[in-house]
Amino acid sequence: MKFVAISGSLRARSLNTAVVRTAAELCLPPVSMTVYEGLGSLPFFNQDVESECPPPEVMEFRALLESADAVMISSPEYAHGTSGVLKNGLEWIVGGGELVDKPVAVVTASPSMTGGDRAQAWVKETLEVMGANILPESLPIPLASAKVTEGRVSDEETLAALKDVLAAMARAAKEQGAEG
Repeated sequence: MKFVAISGSLRARSLNTAVVRTAAELCLPPVSMTVYEGLGSLPFFNQDVESECPPPEVMEFRALLESADAVMISSPEYAHGTSGVLKNGLEWIVGGGELVDKPVAVVTASPSMTGGDRAQAWVKETLEVMGANILPESLPIPLASAKVTEGRVSDEETLAALKDVLAAMARAAKEQGAEG
């Protein structure tokens, strides 16, 4: 079973990148998770370019998502929404259909008390428009700065919750495979 994880942050010490890297490490065979590292390389979305000839970076991103059995998106919260770079990445896949009916878990890691709940709502709304199967086990991680050590989630309660999200992704992917 192949999962893909996307961090909506480009920061070197990103809490959300720590979450997706930790999630990838928590996956046990037959599940594997690829952390997509190319979000910052995608050009600005332009529908004319998309219609004529999407750039190779976009085609690789789409192919990776298409091949995934489930996707995890971990988003920071900026100004009560998601990051511009994540929004741009999502715009490149709106028209491609790569997430239609695909199980998607949304995680938000934030140093705030709310855990990035506004960004989570924003990402879920966007995914809903795209036809994704948004998992109810999505996870806000409040006060995340205290739960990450050396680029990995270190808090036991958060690790357990992250394992629950991965298990939900696996269940949903199996169900999707049975239906498809």
